[in-house]
Amino acid sequence: MSFMSQLLSDFTPQPQESLQDYVRRLRSQRQLSQVQLSQAAGVHRQTLGKIESGATQRLNHRARNGLALALAIPVEYLDAVCQGTPVTPGVQLKVCPRCWIPGSPPDPMWTDLRSQYCFACGTALLSRCQHCQEPILSLKFRFCPYCGTGYKSS
Repeated sequence: MSFMSQLLSDFTPQPQESLQDYVRRLRSQRQLSQVQLSQAAGVHRQTLGKIESGATQRLNHRARNGLALALAIPVEYLDAVCQGTPVTPGVQLKVCPRCWIPGSPPDPMWTDLRSQYCFACGTALLSRCQHCQEPILSLKFRFCPYCGTGYKSS
């Protein structure tokens, strides 16, 4: 198994994995406390406690987007876990190199499988580094981890 596929499988929800187990697993992998994750996600510590204790299987829009950004995963992964469905194979991170604000989650319209261009400016969306063609795996950082090229054009 290549490093890339290992990395993707580490982020992907496992079959039958609950929201509780998934969030706890990713938090542990990133060596974050509940307080650190709740602050990074912009959600109340009690909300994260409810998720990790299994008291809830649903996420509101703010919690979902915040957790996706803080855990550096696509929002669709959290949706799949909450709904108990497998991750759609075509889910990929895509950004507009002109409109995207580094460190923010991608617009949900960009990650739609059918989206190829930004709905706001018409620029072709990026799902791979423009320089080395490695897939964009995380939008937590604004540079490609393989070659250092910025995802956002100037």
